Amino acid sequence: MEGIKDTIFKFLRLDNLVDNLSGYLETRLELFKVEVREDVARVLAQALMITAILLLSILFLLFFSVGLAHFLNGFFEQPYAGYWIVAGIYGVPCIVFIIFRKNLSHKFEQYMTKLMKRKEK
Repeated sequence: MEGIKDTIFKFLRLDNLVDNLSGYLETRLELFKVEVREDVARVLAQALMITAILLLSILFLLFFSVGLAHFLNGFFEQPYAGYWIVAGIYGVPCIVFIIFRKNLSHKFEQYMTKLMKRKEK
């Protein structure tokens, strides 16, 4: 009878340990879910801000470019000269980027890698 009693106590202690372990794992899983939700919320908020800033910057650049072209048309007294000049202002850097895209891409990749390593520390 005494052996059966010890076996039952051991079983109950093991059962208690399993309950504690499963509770611990459930708590860790819930904590992980909360952390993931916070990270996703932070990333979405940053993406939303970057998108808004990018959209407003593009609109500013568009209207500034049209205004500059119109001003230059009046300055040169030609109906098209300002638009050609503004197009050249955008075209020259575009051609430079196209010509040197491999070098620029490599330098940008190195910079981003260095930046990510710094964030990990």
